[in-house]
Amino acid sequence: MTTRRRSNCPISFTLDLIGDRWSLLILRDLVFGRARFYRQLLESGEGIATNVLAERLRRLERVGLLSKRRDPDDRKRFIYSLTPKGLDTLPILLEMILWGAKYDPRTAAPPEFVARLRKDRERVLAEVRARAEEK
Repeated sequence: MTTRRRSNCPISFTLDLIGDRWSLLILRDLVFGRARFYRQLLESGEGIATNVLAERLRRLERVGLLSKRRDPDDRKRFIYSLTPKGLDTLPILLEMILWGAKYDPRTAAPPEFVARLRKDRERVLAEVRARAEEK
């Protein structure tokens, strides 16, 4: 089944995949929140409903941004992780952090992380990518 596209604009394409608030927060939690399991994603703090989380996880898996595999320690649950395509969203997430930190006086982003990101974006990107790949 092919989804109808509004246009061939790369921004429109990206928004179709990750443009809703929950998808971006799921990606955030997989990268920065160290979440690996459904329950951890559910308890991230923003109050996502179980049905919305389940649907977004299915969609992100279907479009190739994340994968799931059975937990070898508990065969009833799954481990979620970013695929290489999902890891390629890291620059987007980092730019959103910089933008949000600049304009939100109550940002939760650690000031030292934001300062490092402003000073050496490529190094921070490499470090974050390496940590995310360890999962």
